[in-house]
Amino acid sequence: MHSTLTEHARCLYGDEYRPTPKCDGDHQERYFIEELTFADADSILAMLRELSPHVVDGHLPVWVRNLAYRLVLLQRPDEPTLLREAAENLWLHGPDWDDIAADLKRRADSLEPG
Repeated sequence: MHSTLTEHARCLYGDEYRPTPKCDGDHQERYFIEELTFADADSILAMLRELSPHVVDGHLPVWVRNLAYRLVLLQRPDEPTLLREAAENLWLHGPDWDDIAADLKRRADSLEPG
């Protein structure tokens, strides 16, 4: 079994920077998505930052990244840095989500003083 969300993602999708570990776990995507759905924001961010440290890299599918950022923002809706990070991810993989990315950036701007 996987001890962290990051480890589970690495086993399922691979890692651009490290070898995929050997694992006896059942690698059905639905189990990972269940774990992601109920993960805390710190675990999700750790996975995103370890498996995609430069935003443009990594083997996580775009839809998994989008879901992960959405789940983080539901837990931490008023953090400008996270709003901008999520917007950057959406712009990178747009243009379907450019309007949502722009809204996230506007929200981040409105939350910062001055």
